[in-house]
Amino acid sequence: MKKIAFFDFDGTITSKDSLYDFCFFYFKDRKIEFFYKIVKALPVLLGYKLKLINNSIAKEKIFTILFKDTSIDSFKEKATDYSLNRIDKIVRKDAKEELDKLKKLNFKIVIVSASLKCWLEPWCNKNNFELVSTELEIKDKIITGKFKNNNCYGKEKVLRILEKYNLEEYDDIYAYGDSEGDKYMLSLAKEKFYKKFKLK
Repeated sequence: MKKIAFFDFDGTITSKDSLYDFCFFYFKDRKIEFFYKIVKALPVLLGYKLKLINNSIAKEKIFTILFKDTSIDSFKEKATDYSLNRIDKIVRKDAKEELDKLKKLNFKIVIVSASLKCWLEPWCNKNNFELVSTELEIKDKIITGKFKNNNCYGKEKVLRILEKYNLEEYDDIYAYGDSEGDKYMLSLAKEKFYKKFKLK
């Protein structure tokens, strides 16, 4: 039997949003710079909170303010450090137990996330998980601030999953999520788990 499990990352596996957690980690030695950039991003954050700007547009605008014109080499170095030394500290205990259980049952585990490949991939590789996520646009080894592909959120998660996996090949399909945006992905599964680790 072929088995596959799709996991949302932020809020499902983790207790914190990794985008914000990564930003604090990235700027931990440059707090004043971070403060000024956050102030600059306040109109976007407010627009998102008031539902005047959608998730994907707000996220890209904030990322542009924080990281545009950054060297991808230095960014990846920091992202790898975060991935390998920080992520495990924000992983929910119950989520880790579920992931470990499914690995023992020979499930292919796929992390499907709107967060960035740069800081998810090293952690996924370490745990032998596959990854479907948002990616950065890079030009001449410099971050443009834009995304290479559509933000991997909501219906985009379904499109990206179906591009990569033929679900007819799998006997068991599980999906785990914690937000309205994950419900499209959950609709693909035979076994759906919504806010499973938040309800305990």
